[in-house]
This record gives sequence, C-alpha cells and structure tokens, in this order.
Amino acid sequence: MQELYNQYKGLLFKLAYQLLGSVSDAEDVVHDVFLKLYDVPLEKLTEPKAYLCKMVTNRCRDIQKSALKKREQYFGEWLPEPLGSLDADTMESVDLDDQLSYAMLVLLERLTPTERVVFVLREALGFDFKEIAVLIEKSEVNCRKLLSRARSKMDVAPEEPIHAEAVKHELVRDFLTALKQGNSNQIISMLDSKIVLVTDGGGKVPAAVYPIKTRDHVARFLFGGLLKSSMIEGIPQIAISQFNGQPALIFRSSEGIHTVCILHVEGNLIRNLYLVRNPDKLKRLGI
Repeated sequence: MQELYNQYKGLLFKLAYQLLGSVSDAEDVVHDVFLKLYDVPLEKLTEPKAYLCKMVTNRCRDIQKSALKKREQYFGEWLPEPLGSLDADTMESVDLDDQLSYAMLVLLERLTPTERVVFVLREALGFDFKEIAVLIEKSEVNCRKLLSRARSKMDVAPEEPIHAEAVKHELVRDFLTALKQGNSNQIISMLDSKIVLVTDGGGKVPAAVYPIKTRDHVARFLFGGLLKSSMIEGIPQIAISQFNGQPALIFRSSEGIHTVCILHVEGNLIRNLYLVRNPDKLKRLGI
C-alpha cells in the first residue's frame, strides 16, 4: 500500500486539484481514496493507475455536485485556491509539468463536472481517449465530443495549445517595481486593452463583487485600497513568490499575507489579474 501511495500520490493530487480547484479538498480526496483501498480485493488492482484515477474521479464528481450549489450562494467571484510550494511536506510540492495554468483553471469553472474530467485527463495529464472512456464509463466517441464541447465553452480553438503563454519573471518584477513606486502610467502600459481583474474575497474581506475592466479602472483599484492595505510604516509590502508554476505577487499587512495576485499574460501584456483574498484560501501560506 505504501508503495502505491508513493508512486501515485502526486498524479492523484494533480488530478483532484485540477478537478476541484482546492488544495485541501484535493488532499482529502487522495487520503480518502487510499483509506478505502484497504478494502479493495487485490484482484481489482491489476491496473492500479486506472483504478486509483477512477476512484479519485468519482469522489471529485460527488464533491463537485455539492460545490456547484455552494458556488450559487458564494458572495462575489469564486477563484481556485492558489497552489504554492511553501510547505514541502504536503502534496503541493509535486512536479507541476502537467499542471494547467491558473488562468486555465479559472476557465474550467465554465464546464460541467464530466466535461472538466475529460478536459483535465486529456489535456493536462495526457490520457488517451480509450483510457478516459474506461474511467468515466462512456464511449470514446462521446469523450471526444465532451472535449470538443469543453474547448468551445472555454473559447479554446480545437488545435489551440492549452498551455498559456509563460509569465516572464522580468515582467512580474517590472510590474512590482511600478506598484511600489506608484507609477500608474507604467502599470497602464503593461495592461492589455481587454484587461480584466477578478478578486475573490468570499464575503469575508473587502473585494470587488464584479470583475473590473479597462486599464484606468484596474490601475485605480491597484493603487487604491489594495496598495494602502499593504503599507507598513509607509513601505509597500509586496513580493514575488511562486504559485501554480509561475511567478506571482503576494501582498502583506502587519497581520500577514492578505492577497495573492496571479497574472495571465498574452502578447507580453497582462490580460487578466486574479486576486485571491479569501482568508480560507490563504491559510496554507502561514497567515
């Protein structure tokens, strides 16, 4: 059992996290699956990878059904929990090579649970359609249709690569410098004309209820309450960290980290800013 856990825990965590958008829920799913595995007859484990992935997928589907109801009552915008690597003892420290970008995780919220399963298994984890068909108990043809439908809902063309443009460390560093210096013109020049800023406060901390659009409005938001709440003795407490395999910004107050800002870049301009402020999603960062 320990050998199976060591071999597959990373894969199963990545699958669960991308299906749920929650680090804590993903870890719980993996632990629950291995606990249930003790009651599984050995003859059913001839293909352990497939069997374990199916167990994780089914458990995530159950969680997703209840999560959809909770999202309807969620105050403001909902964003996935950022995946960091600050705690090396958790499954968060797994290799992120086959992890979808944070921006892609946001788009996954447009999908049904089954569409999301097919998209993650195929596009992120590289499963073939035959494997996916067995896991979700549908035909290969149906699985292909589900993937096509998912891409359409996410506005991703059939042949378009799903991996987003890499966010360069230099761009994040320049963005950070402009924020610290209060250089709004520099910030505006780095924003795409279709910029959208989304904040998730969960109704527990101040956050924009609706997405913020246009360069000027986004700049005003950044230099308003967000920057002011990150001042300690007149010095902005903002730093570069690593989340979901890319450089991001963390904002601190005297009480600890209060915001994680993840950038999505297109054509070397910032197309989206995702600000996670819900304290429940920042617990693992040591607040």
